[in-house]
This record gives sequence, C-alpha cells and structure tokens, in this order.
Amino acid sequence: MMPISDGKLYPRSGDNETIYLKNVIHSPNIIVGDYTIYHDPLKDPRDFEKNNVLYQYPMNGDKLIIGKLCSIASGSKFLFSGSSHALGSFSIYPFPLFYEAWGLKPEDSGEAFDLKGDTVIGNDVWIGFEAVIMPGVTIGDGAIIGSKAVVTKDVEPYTIVGGMPAKPIRKRYDDATIQELLALKWWDWPVEKVKKAMPFLLKGDLEGLQSIS
Repeated sequence: MMPISDGKLYPRSGDNETIYLKNVIHSPNIIVGDYTIYHDPLKDPRDFEKNNVLYQYPMNGDKLIIGKLCSIASGSKFLFSGSSHALGSFSIYPFPLFYEAWGLKPEDSGEAFDLKGDTVIGNDVWIGFEAVIMPGVTIGDGAIIGSKAVVTKDVEPYTIVGGMPAKPIRKRYDDATIQELLALKWWDWPVEKVKKAMPFLLKGDLEGLQSIS
C-alpha cells in the first residue's frame, strides 16, 4: 500500500509551516523516510535542504539518512564533514578545497577535511528547536533531542539527551519495554495496521500494541 505521505507536501490543511520532508528533497545524499515532518514558522520549510543541511560537499560522499515518522523542529541543523577541517595538517585552513587558488589537484580537495561518515537518524525521533547534529552521529529509534542541544556522540534508542554537548538525561522507558518496541518496529507496519494500533500507541499501552502484531 502506498504511504499517504507520497506526493503530498503538507500533512494538514491550512498549515504551510509543516511539510512531509521527503517530498522536498532533491539531493541523492539525503534520504528521508515516510511521514517524517519538518516545521519552520520563520523560513519556508521547503528550503530545508539549503538551510538545514550544511557542509555536505558531494566530493565527501557522506549521507544524511532519516527514518520514518520523525519530527524535526525549526532551525535544526545537520552538519557534515565539510565542517571538520583536517586536524592532521599543520594548518587548519582548507587549502585543498580551494585548489584553483593554490595550484593543487581538484581530485585531492577532500583532503581538506576529516571525514566522519554518514549521519543516521532512526525512526520516530524527535529533534528539538535549533538542535545541532554533528557529522557522523547515529541517533537511535525513539530518541528525543532537546532544544538547542549539540549532539556530538551517538544517542541510544529511546533516550532523551540535551545540553552542549548533549548528554543523556534519561531513558524514556525501562530496558525491557525498549527492547520490545525495537522488536515490534511498528513504524514499518502498513498504514491500516498503524491506524488500528493508534489507541495503544497514543496511550503507551504495550500489551495492546503487542496484540496488534
């Protein structure tokens, strides 16, 4: 069954500040799952790729991978390896990037940076207002990133983090519940099954949710 987010830009009538994010992405290095939303009351949310994904130079090949049903708040930024100047050099100035000015080879321009790899955001993740996600970070399913947090390290599933740099505040549920939710992977269920499970999802009723699977 085709997801109801396919081809649709705005999740609700009269709200042009919230979009289904995957439907405005053009870069092959940004992959966004179904139903993930981005909200921005200050700038056009359709410009997410330009305003929120920074220093993702094609030559570095690093990807931004965002799962399904994530909620991303206004001003959140995803930084990539182009922001990580090579620390092994005696100069932090990115000479290889400006190869024309310095007579260097264009194919060596990637040497200007310390490559951190892909940034991966799990499913059902909430990223708060003006949070900053640093290069190469993985955020687990169900995690919550506090407003203005600067995430420099991986975040475990169903963990709330906050601060600069971000640190764990608490887990959302006990370990047994987290493991069961990760096993259920309800975000991969068909639309009709999720609708059937909605009362249990909204009430936090694990037994009810298990009865649907």
